[in-house]
Amino acid sequence: MSSTVEELTVNYEENGEVVVKELDKVVLTKGAWATVMFRYQQLDRKTGEYGKEMYTIRRYQKFNGEYRPKSKFNISSPAQARKIIDALQGWLPEDE
Repeated sequence: MSSTVEELTVNYEENGEVVVKELDKVVLTKGAWATVMFRYQQLDRKTGEYGKEMYTIRRYQKFNGEYRPKSKFNISSPAQARKIIDALQGWLPEDE
């Protein structure tokens, strides 16, 4: 468990092997509820190589001093990521 937003990660190991490797993260909100967007890769166990870059948005709730995962949204493809970007750019005024 993590006590600060900065400690939150999607890195995941099994038997000493990094299965999910975090490449970057952006903290979108902090506080009792935190929202973090991660860029990561998963290990292909057959080839031993990491796959394509993937993205996920995760929500955490702080309870008893520790952040606990509450929900997540995985962006399934670069095309879906671009559609999300386009929609947000269309909805937001340029001066904000």
